[in-house]
Amino acid sequence: MSFEQDRGPLFVIGMWRSGTSLLYRLINQHPDICLMYEGDLAVLRPLFLWFQHKPNWMEYWDFWSGALRRHSIDPASVPANFKDLKSAVQHVYRAYAGSAIWGCKSPNYYDCMQSLHGMFPDARFIIIWRDPADVCRSVLRAGRVSYSWFHRRGMFHRALLGHRVLKKETDALLRRGAHVHQIQYEDLVADTPATMKGICEFLNLPFNERMATLKGSDHSAIDPAAQHKKVKSDRIIVGEDGEEVLTDAQKSKTAEYIRLWQGRYDGWPHVREALDNRTSKPWLGERALDWTIYRGLRGFDGLRKWIYCLAPLWLLNMYRVLAGKPSLLLRQKNSPVEKPKAPAVLSRGSEE
Repeated sequence: MSFEQDRGPLFVIGMWRSGTSLLYRLINQHPDICLMYEGDLAVLRPLFLWFQHKPNWMEYWDFWSGALRRHSIDPASVPANFKDLKSAVQHVYRAYAGSAIWGCKSPNYYDCMQSLHGMFPDARFIIIWRDPADVCRSVLRAGRVSYSWFHRRGMFHRALLGHRVLKKETDALLRRGAHVHQIQYEDLVADTPATMKGICEFLNLPFNERMATLKGSDHSAIDPAAQHKKVKSDRIIVGEDGEEVLTDAQKSKTAEYIRLWQGRYDGWPHVREALDNRTSKPWLGERALDWTIYRGLRGFDGLRKWIYCLAPLWLLNMYRVLAGKPSLLLRQKNSPVEKPKAPAVLSRGSEE
């Protein structure tokens, strides 16, 4: 394998509903790549703080996203006494990948890529962009079909303004000299082989024709939620079904911010259709209000994560039962984890 494991992990990142799951399935078709699907362990830094380091961090991690069960990882195979978050991430992800390139695909890293780079200076980042209007549409549609993350209030603001944050994080990585490769979702679906060949060149790997198709690709780690129905298909499905979900006000706001950003960032973001010449930029007061709303929503998300990491598991489980949400701990007790075929962690990479 030409890619040296010691050079660091690979992270695939984009906004929610921007094509990261599709890219995950395609890139994992390469026999020398084995990424986890939204493992998100690196976002749970509060579990590893010096004043409350939790020896049962694996239970919290699995309770957060079901990562252990979705990837068939036996908790008994993972040491619990890691001194810091970096050591835990590196051990689990590398063990899962076996001899393949290790890493993770997740849109939840979009606002903390500098932190990831600080943790892993040799990490490689693949950033996928999509027309912000289509991202917002897809986010709102996902909220209609599933009582998941996307069903929360304020998802339009999170999705739209999140593009600005992802852009700033990407530019910061480039200034640091990080290994960054950017692709466009529209190019990925229009000419999949060419896009995947570019990724292989970035990773210094030979192109594998399997990366241009979803046939035979593994999607077992993807949660079987309604919003993932298309990405679990064996063919690349372009476009979304259903009526327009953006209101006139939301479409106008999206166009205004695209106009603002294209003028500020030399044509970024790319969009499927050119803006109307009459489209103006959002006025200063509107930008201040929208940014305040966005920061408030993300601040609440961060507070929720801290409460989650600090609260006892029995209380978190009780909350989920009372709220009528799936109780992951109870489900775990009723569904024994498959015994590992390898001495460390069940992995696609080790099985190959």
